[in-house]
Amino acid sequence: MAATIGYSDKSDEQKAITEMVRQFADEQIIPNAEHYDHEDSFPEPIVEQMKELGLFGVTIPEEYGGMGLDLTTYAMIVEELSRGWISISGIVNTHFIGSYLLMKFGTEEQKQRYLPRMATGEIRAAFSLSEPECGSDVQAIKTTARRAQDGQSYELNGTKMWVTNGLLSGVVFVLVKTDPQAEPKYRGMTCFIAEKEPGVSQNSGRYLGFNVPPKIKKLGYKGVESTELVFDGYKTPADSILGGEEQGLGQGFVQMMDALEVGRVNVAARGVGIAQRALELALTYSQERKTFGKPIAQHQAIQFKLADMATQVEAARLLTLRAARLKDAGERSDLEAGMAKLFASEAGRFCVEEALRIHGGYGYSKEYEIERLYRDAPLLLIGEGTSEIQRMVIGRKLLQRHKV
Repeated sequence: MAATIGYSDKSDEQKAITEMVRQFADEQIIPNAEHYDHEDSFPEPIVEQMKELGLFGVTIPEEYGGMGLDLTTYAMIVEELSRGWISISGIVNTHFIGSYLLMKFGTEEQKQRYLPRMATGEIRAAFSLSEPECGSDVQAIKTTARRAQDGQSYELNGTKMWVTNGLLSGVVFVLVKTDPQAEPKYRGMTCFIAEKEPGVSQNSGRYLGFNVPPKIKKLGYKGVESTELVFDGYKTPADSILGGEEQGLGQGFVQMMDALEVGRVNVAARGVGIAQRALELALTYSQERKTFGKPIAQHQAIQFKLADMATQVEAARLLTLRAARLKDAGERSDLEAGMAKLFASEAGRFCVEEALRIHGGYGYSKEYEIERLYRDAPLLLIGEGTSEIQRMVIGRKLLQRHKV
C-alpha cells in the first residue's frame, strides 16, 4: 500500500526523495529488521548504506556537505524509515538534533569542526538530558561542569541516562549545571559538545573520564543502543560550550528545549511511520485470512478497525506536516509540535494494537512482523516527553496564547 494519503502537495524533490527512501526500506530494512531485532545487534550494513544515500546530512547546509533540506522533508524521510523499523530512525534522530543545535547555536568554528563529518556520517551525534533520578523534570539534573584549575577547560561529573547512540557516537551534546545556585534553575545550565572515542566503553587519553556502561536491555527498540553516560572528572575545553563560552554559558536549557521542539516533530513522524506499517500489514492479512468461508476483511467488525486505523494515520500525518511546515516558515510551533507528538505516538500505539488483534493468535507469534511493532510502539509514548507531559505542555501553551 503506497503512503500517498495527505501527500498531494509534495514537491517533485520530496516525491523523489521519499520514494527513494521507501524503496530502501522495502528492500534493505524490512527484510533484515527481524534478524537485528532478535540479535539486538547494530545494523551496520544498513547504516553504511544510509551514509551513501546522504541520510545523515539531510538538513545540514550544502556548504558543510549536506543536502540542506527542510524539516518537512526530513519528517517525510523519518516516516519512511520508521515504517521500515523505528530503530533505524532512532539512529538518525539524535544525530539530527545534534546537527540542529550546531546549525542554530554553534559558533562558525564549531560548525566547521563537526558538520562536514556529521553530514557524511563519519561521526555520529547523540544528545543527553535525562538522568537516573530525573526524566521529564530537566531542571532537576545533577550533572555538573566546573571550571578546571587550568582555567582553560571544564570538568564534568555525573551520570546521564537513556542516551540513544550513547556508545557508537563520536560527539554528545550534553546538558549540565554550571551554576547550581542560579535562580531560576534553568539559567544555570549549559550545553557542552563532549567528544569521545566511538564504540569505546572506557575512554582514555584526552577522553579520560568519559565512560559508557553496558547498554540497557529493553522490551523493544532493539539494534540501536540506549546507554548511561558516566562523567568522572572528564575535561573538555571551554570552547566546547555550544555557542562558545561568552554566548553559550547558561543558555543550555533554552537551546535544548528549542531542539526538543523539532525532536517532537521527529517522534511524531516515527509514530506515523509505524502506524502506516501496521495498517499495511492489517490490510494484507485481513484479505488473505479467511473465516466462515470468506476473507476476514469482509466482516464489518474488521472493516471498522481498518477504517479507524486509516483515519488515525491520515490525521497524524497531517498534524506532523503542519508542525514541521510552521517551523520551516519560522513561525511558533511549540504547541503544534506537542499536539503532533501526542496524537501521532498514540495513533502508532492504537494502530499497532488493532493490527495485532486483526492478526489474532498469529499476531502474538514472532514469525509475524506485527509482533515486533507491538514491542516498539510504546517507546514513542515515553520518549522526548510522555503523553502526559505533552498534555501539560499543550494545555499551558493554549492558555498562554489565549490569555484573557
